[in-house]
Amino acid sequence: MKSLLLSTLLILCSVASYADPYPRNYAVDIIHYAFHLTFSDNTDELKGIASITLQCKQKNVQQIRLDLINQSDKWKGKGMSVQSVTLNNIALDFTHKNDELLIQLNSAPEINQSITIVITYSGIPAGGMKIQPTKFGDRSFMCENWPNNARHWLPTVDHPYDKATCEFIVNAPAHYKVISNGLLLEESMIDKETKLTHWKQSVPVSCWLFVLGIADFAVQYVDEFNGKSIQTWVYPKDRDAGFLDFASPTKQVLQFYSDYVGPYAYEKLANIETQSVGGGMETSSAIFYDEKLVNGQQSVRLRNVVIHEIAHQWFGNAVTETTWDDAWLSEGFATFFTLLFIENAYGYDEFLSGIKAARKTVYDLTKKDSTFAIVANRSAEKGPVTSGLTYQKGAWLLHMLRERIGHDVFRKGIQAYYKKYFNANTTTNEFITEMEKASGQDLKAFFSQYLYRSDNLHLKASWNYDAVAKKIVLQLKQTQSSGNPFEFPFEIAIYKPGSSVPEMVKLKMNTLSTEFSIPVSVKPELLIIDPRTILLGEIEWQ
Repeated sequence: MKSLLLSTLLILCSVASYADPYPRNYAVDIIHYAFHLTFSDNTDELKGIASITLQCKQKNVQQIRLDLINQSDKWKGKGMSVQSVTLNNIALDFTHKNDELLIQLNSAPEINQSITIVITYSGIPAGGMKIQPTKFGDRSFMCENWPNNARHWLPTVDHPYDKATCEFIVNAPAHYKVISNGLLLEESMIDKETKLTHWKQSVPVSCWLFVLGIADFAVQYVDEFNGKSIQTWVYPKDRDAGFLDFASPTKQVLQFYSDYVGPYAYEKLANIETQSVGGGMETSSAIFYDEKLVNGQQSVRLRNVVIHEIAHQWFGNAVTETTWDDAWLSEGFATFFTLLFIENAYGYDEFLSGIKAARKTVYDLTKKDSTFAIVANRSAEKGPVTSGLTYQKGAWLLHMLRERIGHDVFRKGIQAYYKKYFNANTTTNEFITEMEKASGQDLKAFFSQYLYRSDNLHLKASWNYDAVAKKIVLQLKQTQSSGNPFEFPFEIAIYKPGSSVPEMVKLKMNTLSTEFSIPVSVKPELLIIDPRTILLGEIEWQ
């Protein structure tokens, strides 16, 4: 027990130092981005005017830093070139190199004074905005900003910690339709060849959730949810298949999460076919789905991706991790809440099948990478910020938490957490605090051993029956690679002869090996550890 407590303290002490090294600047708060962009069929070059409204939270702010990929050999000559930066029509000095745009202010703004900097730029994106054919060979322009690719085509603070509202005013060839975040404010013909489309989202999000799709689309206004439009955008050649594939369960999912968690944050919900992502991408209010998933078969695979990406509208979008270290607050949550909807809509057996598959994935992936911890010091600038473990092990932690504190208490804690950090940023520690408040329990050790450790519980088990003492002698040994014990409650189902209903016994283990004595009047026919599948553990009977 002493070694477990010591290792927990060491883990918790190290957590405070986790923070990805992105140059966050809390002296500057971006309030709103307005991007006026021009696209053409004659070239892959985009032309942009970005109007960025910000406030300074401290005195004497002299410089604004933004992420923007510049043209260089690194990007094979692609990237953006900045022509001018102005404030109140007065030119500002700037430097644009090393994929940073550094803007020098002529004078420091007052604290909380709103200023709007206008950046004129152009270039061929090296990433982020994919200008390429659809699966049918038709030209299209589709973005993929996650995790830090917005900088390839938009000057932004390209990190989750800064959330802002946005609008896209797009000039594009008239034969295209344009989809983006929020509400459609205008669609007008500029001339015979050019159409202007203006979308605006009035809810702040991190910029990797900005979305823009330009293509030939067939559009269906499917339904409404609480006065908000539910839409489907697919390629015209996929019209029948796509309209069928996305007909459900969007509205049911919106209703379930609104009831279970809290209000839906955004102005609409559009499901969109794209060539730019694999699987799905949870861009706020306008979700992208891999064109390969659209086939008119209403597949379970696409159904589950739809549920997952809609779950993200609550977790990852409305409530957003402050740093990439805590990406599980997005992906682990969306994975678990997908299973919660499945449980509610399709039955417990479907949920159980999903949670068992997730456990298998955890152990399979850990064999391939035994060093990956859910929460660790990560940066999108330096490498991947998630793995399959972020999704599946993160979901398992929430599954165990719900069973540990009770379903009603879990829901109460989730609702309090969502309400407190709605349209804001949060951390793992803040989530733990809310769940401790709801449950009245100290949960730090529970979270630490599953979030900050890279190993998983392995148990070797054996039992025999002492007929004289009328008891089961159960021997358990933890054999995980670290040699450090997990502390966990677990259940045993004891099946007596002739009975199909087991006697349930609850026990707790906190050492590497132990022996339990369980009074039983007759020798059992069968003994099952973790019969309800609520323990993230691999059990080997000897």
